[in-house]
Amino acid sequence: MRVITGSARGRKLEQLTGNDVRPTTERVKEAVFSIIQFNIEGRRFLDLFAGSGQMGIEALSRGAARAVFTDASRESIEIVKRNLKTTKLEECARVYRTDSIAFLGSCRETFDLAFIDPPYGTGLLQQALANIERVMNKGGIVICESPVTEELPDSLGEFVKLREYRHGKIKITTYCHGDFAE
Repeated sequence: MRVITGSARGRKLEQLTGNDVRPTTERVKEAVFSIIQFNIEGRRFLDLFAGSGQMGIEALSRGAARAVFTDASRESIEIVKRNLKTTKLEECARVYRTDSIAFLGSCRETFDLAFIDPPYGTGLLQQALANIERVMNKGGIVICESPVTEELPDSLGEFVKLREYRHGKIKITTYCHGDFAE
């Protein structure tokens, strides 16, 4: 797994191993960043359920002003920190070892972009979606990765579903504030 483009282009990232791990594929990562490519520069990015941190690191590499990474796993957080050091992006990042849902409930900052990719079939995606609006700026974009079989709501408060993209067995769903949906 490597950073696709930007200041850290080509840098190899560590990833988690094991049967419980499902990192975002390179193809899906490329698709996500094609969707938001004109909305990254100078923005604040939230990488919930960060895993290796590859999505937030890609955003920083492409010019995001800041990224926040959350994950409950000690191993994940250590890998995120090492990957940030490898890419020399640690100064633009904050990393929290915490339950991502609890983070959403207590967070006092807001974000322009959020990527949500929890373990499939756990109900965590629905919990995150129910709480994400409170940390998003008007005009922000929420991106979710889920199995194609999982139905997601048409709206998250004032954020409405823009589009769904299918990549094999994976679905990417985007939401933005209703005022900006056109």
